[in-house]
Amino acid sequence: MKTSIARTLKTTTALAAAAGLTILGAGAASAHVSVDPASTSEGGFSQLTFRVPNESETAKTSKITVTLPTETPFTSVSVKPMDGWKAEIKEATLPKPVEVEGATITKAAASVTWTADAAHQLSQHEYQTFSISVGRLPKAGTTVTLPAAQAYTDGTVVNWNQPAVEGQAEPDKPAPSFVTTAPAGEHGAHGAAAETPAAEATPASATSPAAGDSNVLGWAGLVAGLLGLAAGVAALLRTRKTAGN
Repeated sequence: MKTSIARTLKTTTALAAAAGLTILGAGAASAHVSVDPASTSEGGFSQLTFRVPNESETAKTSKITVTLPTETPFTSVSVKPMDGWKAEIKEATLPKPVEVEGATITKAAASVTWTADAAHQLSQHEYQTFSISVGRLPKAGTTVTLPAAQAYTDGTVVNWNQPAVEGQAEPDKPAPSFVTTAPAGEHGAHGAAAETPAAEATPASATSPAAGDSNVLGWAGLVAGLLGLAAGVAALLRTRKTAGN
């Protein structure tokens, strides 16, 4: 009986250790700048939330710049204010004029930059989310790529600008991106829902946890359960050993 309990304890401990390693691997794989769109519907508005982790062990993140598309430019861009971070939208002349809903667009927002004051720079093992409201989204099936440049206090700049290629492994520094979908609602892109920027229609999306955070929390719960089981088995083993003596 004692041998069986000892074997069970050893197996449980090994499972807990393996789960812990899995969590570390998942965290490493998801530690990059990403974007979470509240909506991807063609012709509509959307709140885009960028998740920016600090990856340096020696410096703080002081600035993040997101480059906006020029081939399918947004005609409307607004920034959600954040304490301790100054946001700046820069416009630029497009490489070539673009027709958007019957209007010819020659200039559009080209980038958004957030700069932190000294008290709000991101330290080691911290992350922050940055949100903008944009519209209108291009036709369904368009990949909207939003390269980001992350600046650190030691002068280092990490460019998250590598495109993801279907069927290939994720690059080391993938550019945040998403793919647009068919117009939402029975009225399509011109319906009432599409007329309202996502930042106003769905304010809760700015505080919703990213999918990567949910996965990590799930694994953390699993490890906690396994460690609790291991502790229980160990206590039972000690009790039986004491009773046997």
